[in-house]
Amino acid sequence: MYKLLNNSLATEPCAVRREDGASIPFDPANTDAAEFAKWLQDGNIPEAAEEGGIVSPEWVAETISKLLPNG
Repeated sequence: MYKLLNNSLATEPCAVRREDGASIPFDPANTDAAEFAKWLQDGNIPEAAEEGGIVSPEWVAETISKLLPNG
């Protein structure tokens, strides 16, 4: 459902929603980012930015904490 994106134009990583190609910045005020964090909380893992890359459990926990600080 999501793929991580790292590129030279972005100052921080973001996610791309596969169904519509929407870019989702990792900003706690962004409602799409909160939806992404809840999706992560449900045990889902996004596709890594790099082919063959791994999305670590530590990254998932850190991202949830950043996007849902009161969650």
